[in-house]
Amino acid sequence: MVDRERAAEIVEEARAAGRVVVFANGCFDVLHVGHVRYLRAARELGDALMVGVNSDRSVRALKGEGRPVMPLVERVEILSEMRCVDYIVAFDERTADAVLSAVRPHIHAKGTDYTELTVPERDTVLAYGGRIAIVGDPKDHSVTDLLRRLKG
Repeated sequence: MVDRERAAEIVEEARAAGRVVVFANGCFDVLHVGHVRYLRAARELGDALMVGVNSDRSVRALKGEGRPVMPLVERVEILSEMRCVDYIVAFDERTADAVLSAVRPHIHAKGTDYTELTVPERDTVLAYGGRIAIVGDPKDHSVTDLLRRLKG
């Protein structure tokens, strides 16, 4: 895992070398096939994939008490083992706006539960000259649904 300052340096180094960095983000509370497909498709858009991961506090604020199921350190460890993930940066805010402003990746990839017009960080990405891409399979998988099924 890298901090924001190092993440920004990585993007600048890539830019100087003519390489494209794609940024994808999420809670990744319990990794499932939808996450894998999203991250793999995001990585295909560029030369490196940087994944923003919501902190435990951020996940709790977004998803409610009892979440995350796995702490940040474990979520990061699992994501770091994925071949398509090159860098991971955690963030404490509810959206990735602040980390995107600091890092300024070429492409911000979001899942198919969004459109280019509904991406929460849209204005931030467009303001620094980045591009938005919608990737992954249809939103047929969610941790919330998975947990509901497990509770039976």
